[in-house]
Amino acid sequence: MIHFIRLTRPLNLLVIALTMYGLGWYFDDSVATQNTGISSIYFFLLVFSTLLIAAAGNIINDYFDVRADRVNKPKQLIIDVHIKRRVAIVTHWALNILAFSIAVFLSWKLETFWYVFIHLLSIYLLWYYSSYFKRKFLIGNIFIAGLTAMVPILVGLYFFQCYQIGNTRGFAQYNYPFEQFKNVSFILSLSFILAAFAFLFNLAREIIKDIEDINGDKILKAKTVPIVLGVDKTKVIVEAILGMAILAIPLLSAQLKFLDKIVLLPFGCAALLALISIALLFRAKEKASYKLINTCLKLAMVFGLLSPVFWKLISIYA
Repeated sequence: MIHFIRLTRPLNLLVIALTMYGLGWYFDDSVATQNTGISSIYFFLLVFSTLLIAAAGNIINDYFDVRADRVNKPKQLIIDVHIKRRVAIVTHWALNILAFSIAVFLSWKLETFWYVFIHLLSIYLLWYYSSYFKRKFLIGNIFIAGLTAMVPILVGLYFFQCYQIGNTRGFAQYNYPFEQFKNVSFILSLSFILAAFAFLFNLAREIIKDIEDINGDKILKAKTVPIVLGVDKTKVIVEAILGMAILAIPLLSAQLKFLDKIVLLPFGCAALLALISIALLFRAKEKASYKLINTCLKLAMVFGLLSPVFWKLISIYA
């Protein structure tokens, strides 16, 4: 059982759950009722189905990466060592079928096709990412970063739907710390802003992981960014992506007219970690250095995606 849990990458799943419940908590008091809020069975099923697809995606990723992982991380190999390939693929499809069934139920109950579409698209992309696109130049990195960005968007769509079906009690409580977006567009606007943040940081992380795994990827004749362009040019690309993410933070502050600059603290921490990552990247040569950069970027994503929790706490206790 412990090997199955490791295969699903429980820490990544925890971050997804915290992101969805954190953003949901920020929207909850003003938009949802007891039947549709974060304490409802519908929101739990949305989070649960998302976690199932993410877990299935992690399994299928390791399934197709066995040959490369024998070189890149032999001590962490699970499939073919602790779990048979047949068991892994059956588990993958069982989790996806359960997740898709939940999506069908949610789409029926909440009268929208979005959950079926997004879940089916995610299952499809994760399969083809792991089996084919992961070894192609940049497109695999963009796909997986895009799927990460879908997490806050799913929450935004859910609460946007809550508003549309008439379960609203006003926006004043959760508008803090913003001066504008006094209507329902605020829900989707904030969700897409967080999605863009997640996309940029995860895109940088995925390219860094390709540098880490370059030796195993060469065995598979992959065409990843570091293999095609070389490690030095790939570092420049990652630094440019992180630079875009850092520059977006003051632009976000100006555009959304934050009332209190302390609310930028989570994004400030994310920017600091991005700067540290850029500095480390200049001198990185060993695999351990790239792992450290990967950890910094993962923490930066956590700070940014959980910023609505920080805002909510300030609005309650300030």
